[in-house]
Amino acid sequence: MTDVIHLTAAELAAKLASREVSSEEATRAHLDRIAAVDGELNAFLATDAEASLAAARGIDARRSAGDALGELAGVPLAVKDVLVTTDMPSTAGSRILEGYRSPYDATAVAKARAAGLVCLGKTNMDEFAMGSSTENSAYGPTRNQWAADRVPGGSGGGSAVAVGAFEAPLALGSDTGGSIRQPAALTGTVGAKPTYGGVSRYGAIALASSLDQIGPCARTVLDTALLHDVVAGHDRHDSTSLDFDWPSMAAAARDGADPGSLRGLRVGVVKQLMLDGVQPGVKARFEESLALLTAQGAEIVEIDAPHFEYAVAAYYLILPAEASSNLAKYDSVRFGLRVAPEGGGTVESVMSETRAAGFGVEAKRRIILGTYALSAGYYDAYYGSAQKVRTLIQRDFAAAFAQVDVIASPTTPTTAWRLGAHGGDPLQDYLNDATTIPANLAGIPGLSLPIGTASEDGLPVGLQLMAPAFEDARLYRAGAAVESLITARDGRAFWEQVPGYEGGAR
Repeated sequence: MTDVIHLTAAELAAKLASREVSSEEATRAHLDRIAAVDGELNAFLATDAEASLAAARGIDARRSAGDALGELAGVPLAVKDVLVTTDMPSTAGSRILEGYRSPYDATAVAKARAAGLVCLGKTNMDEFAMGSSTENSAYGPTRNQWAADRVPGGSGGGSAVAVGAFEAPLALGSDTGGSIRQPAALTGTVGAKPTYGGVSRYGAIALASSLDQIGPCARTVLDTALLHDVVAGHDRHDSTSLDFDWPSMAAAARDGADPGSLRGLRVGVVKQLMLDGVQPGVKARFEESLALLTAQGAEIVEIDAPHFEYAVAAYYLILPAEASSNLAKYDSVRFGLRVAPEGGGTVESVMSETRAAGFGVEAKRRIILGTYALSAGYYDAYYGSAQKVRTLIQRDFAAAFAQVDVIASPTTPTTAWRLGAHGGDPLQDYLNDATTIPANLAGIPGLSLPIGTASEDGLPVGLQLMAPAFEDARLYRAGAAVESLITARDGRAFWEQVPGYEGGAR
């Protein structure tokens, strides 16, 4: 059954539907893979083999009984630990929530279960999604499957590595400033941030409520689209959820698989996103991808978005401010860990001791910064000003999309860096999100897919595509076309190029 883990989700779904493979066999194969490699990679924080196999047997029984099942029924799924689940702990990568079990499933998880997907476990992440490397997890860093001494990106490095290392064909993540797209780029996988409100945030442990968005991760554009279709849609439990009739993302991806679909596509390149610090190998691969698009009849248009240069500064005021509000409830009284000083103490001293023990360095840094930005006398100067910059960035996007269909950029300015390389300077992590942050500030969809490896280090490079709000399907159509060009150029799918893959178990 080792070959089962190397099937795409779409291929596995077809074999499940034809009964060539059972869901129990597929689930067991992925659990065996997790047992074999996750000791090194640390992509998963929790698994429950017994519950997963029981769910898989239930799908097999329903299929045998002739029940109508969704296309992905029986396919295994990994879930970022920011989404609460009833059957496994939900910690958001933090000690302050260690062992917490939710009384309900997040809507995205509930929809996945209803569609017949089998939850394998919860994936590692930077604490409360605060980070760009998954080194800020209270439970140890996740390692990149391309090179174990490199970070996988963050905050959703666990989900990206789970799919990239064949531990799961599909995963759910969250994207606040690039936390799905950036790990996808650094691990050579595919990740999408839907239009804000396109996927319910109900049951997602909040970081910054106006920026957070749940989305899919996979090894191919089609697989990502298939999972997007499952979790998208209106949810009455989420006041920011959009009541919109979403088209099929999978149908768009299948339509776009023909490179001829790129003819006439207007692709914008924002000069402010071509940063001075872009690694030469990343820039070279990006320019090669633009040349491939041009050869297929796409038009490349240079775009000026003058306010993008302020995006990182605005984001790192808005996010900490909202985080300081959202994380205030972890106070030893309402939620989470409780640490009492020796001999008892006051409520204030218990809160202080609990937060000191429960929150990591980066979480404390952002909470303090956010509390300061919201404090009396500073709100208008900091948080208020950042929101004004956000509006200007939204206007820049509106002006850009009046000229082009999609915007393209490198997903990240560099390839994966070594574990610990940014340890003394959090600003390096912050700046690594410079190309992904604007989409979150504007609430528009973004997609990252691999376009090759950098010449300097042989590590994956990601291409980011962005489209106007509600035009997620446009991204999948264009992304599938680019993916087919990269596959034709390389002679095999990018995910088949992971070192040690060679058609068999790594």
